[in-house]
Amino acid sequence: MDSFAERRERASCIVRKLKQLFPKAKIVLRYSNNWELLVAVILSAQCTDKKVNEVTAKLFKKYKTLNDYIKASASQRTIKEFEKDIHSCGFFRNKTKNILAAAKLIKTKFGGKIPRTMEDMLTLPGVARKTANVVLGNAYGVVEGIAVDTHVGRLAQKLGLTEHKDPVKIERDLMELVPKKDWFFLTYGLIEYGRHICLARKHDCTNHPF
Repeated sequence: MDSFAERRERASCIVRKLKQLFPKAKIVLRYSNNWELLVAVILSAQCTDKKVNEVTAKLFKKYKTLNDYIKASASQRTIKEFEKDIHSCGFFRNKTKNILAAAKLIKTKFGGKIPRTMEDMLTLPGVARKTANVVLGNAYGVVEGIAVDTHVGRLAQKLGLTEHKDPVKIERDLMELVPKKDWFFLTYGLIEYGRHICLARKHDCTNHPF
């Protein structure tokens, strides 16, 4: 592994180049309020954003308010119906359990509002640091870390910014290498790079910008 100074310089070059390549990089999940943002991010685990947007286009019309989600947890029949509504996102039983439980907790503990701190976000069912970072950054402009999804984790390793595979450790390494003002952009810049240039499948990277 290169020295810290070398990795920090590389990280600086990567951020600079990503801003040239994808100056408008941002979240592509579709939502109209902070609760819908949280639902969409929970659904996106192990699922493409494209598929999530297809599912939520119908889901958000059917369940319009936080209370609609709370009502969905009222009986086994309505829970099964919700599972069917999100089935194609994968892990639908676990995601249903987490989304409906989060709705109740947000209503009772947070007055119906999505929390504004990492500490409070991490008390919600189905929410780890990646989800919390995405929601806090997009909902409130609160940046407490770097959201490490599959693209970010894969590219951070490939570009020599970390030796770790654990998302929390990757995030820690990136936060040490990249100035805080660039944390929010880095997530979406790397996601765009992973989607459009350096795809996950095996390929020749010879002609890539990095």
